[in-house]
Amino acid sequence: MEVLHAGVTLADSCRCLRVLETSHPPAFYIPRHDVRVEWLSPSHSRTFCEWKGRANYWNLALKPNSPPVFNAAWSYEDPASGYTQIAGYLAFYPDRVDMCTVDGERVRAQPGGFYGGWITDEIIGPFKGRSGSQGW
Repeated sequence: MEVLHAGVTLADSCRCLRVLETSHPPAFYIPRHDVRVEWLSPSHSRTFCEWKGRANYWNLALKPNSPPVFNAAWSYEDPASGYTQIAGYLAFYPDRVDMCTVDGERVRAQPGGFYGGWITDEIIGPFKGRSGSQGW
């Protein structure tokens, strides 16, 4: 699994945790050791997942003068019981970076912009995020 942006490999890992939620394609959580964290800075954004707890977000800036990509990634620093394995791991939105791959296949972003699911050819929807799917 890889995450690339502006010609830089941000993450390259075979130790990701693949998390599945109802009506969503999988999200891949990457160990921090496999992420170029020097390009990330904490965002002020926070959300709350009823299952995993409080999510923290990370901005991406590759050069001091380059425009940042706000909330390019998220993490659960202290996740709820049942999700402790993803503590401190980072997940990237595939539509906020140039490219994410799984086993060499370029992923497509989950529709809607809020959820960060990774769609590959083996993943079949429908997925939450499209117009009219909020009540699923």
